[in-house]
Order: sequence, then C-alpha cells, then structure tokens
Amino acid sequence: MRKVLFIFGQLRDTDVDWLASHGRRRRLPANSVLITAGVSVETLYIVLEGEVQVLQPRSGREIARLVAGEIVGEMSFIDTRPPSATVRAATDVVVYAISKQHLLQHLDDDVAFAARLYKAVATFLSDRVRKATAADEGESADELDDSVLDNLDRAGARFDGFGRKLLDG
Repeated sequence: MRKVLFIFGQLRDTDVDWLASHGRRRRLPANSVLITAGVSVETLYIVLEGEVQVLQPRSGREIARLVAGEIVGEMSFIDTRPPSATVRAATDVVVYAISKQHLLQHLDDDVAFAARLYKAVATFLSDRVRKATAADEGESADELDDSVLDNLDRAGARFDGFGRKLLDG
C-alpha cells in the first residue's frame, strides 16, 4: 500500500474526488493481463483488491507481486516509454482504472494538481531507489519520509473513501 500513501498523502481531497469520478472500478479474473511489455500503456491502475504479478517479458519469471494500494503503469505514464515488464492478475482483482489521455488532459488543465501528482510520484520513485540501494548495502529501508508520515492517516482515509466512491465500470 506504500505507493498509494505517497500519492494520496500529497493530493487534496478535491483531487481524490476528481480521480474517483473520472476513473472506474474494474473486476478482472485471475490471469488477466493489465499491461504487456513493449506495448504502450493507455491506462493507469491502482490495485484495490487481490494481487498482480510483474513478470519479465522473456522468461515470464515473477519480478514482483503487488497488492492493494499499489499503482501499476506509473513508470510508462511518467516517461511515456513502453513498459519493460508484463503485469498480470495473480488472483481475481479489483482495480481502479483511468485512461492516460484523460489524466493527461486534467494535468494540463489543473497545474496545481499536476504539481502535487508529479511530486507524489517522484517521492515514491525516490523511495523505491532508496530501498533498492539500502538492500544492496544490507540496510533496512522501511522507514518512511517525514513528509509521508505527516500525511499517513489522511492518505489512508482518502484511499478508503476513494474505494467507496468508485463506480463499477
């Protein structure tokens, strides 16, 4: 759930409301492919229930398993390159899905929202690099940044409310 806490901790309630009203909840059966390596990503996802696997494209080996609160497709959203891994539902899943095009349009229309969203994504990508570096050094990197800790309760409440507001689609 770490990624969504970074995002929802930086956003305002009005931002979360906008996301809830412009994306859809989707139920997908196990083995559904959300993202295919090498194929442009048109949708950004947040896992609400279940688990997804991140797979190496050639070997099909599982690189990571993501659970509720994880964001999928964020790297290709930021740098626009095709994904380097495939993401598949490991179990039946419920995801929040928003079209990349719709989100990009809102980022253009609301510069303050864009600043908050990009800051949040930069923060969790920085956290990911720090965790990887700490793991290489044999250190623990589970400590959250103070700016995230300050908003942790609010972020969790926003995520819970977000899930309740979504419409099935």
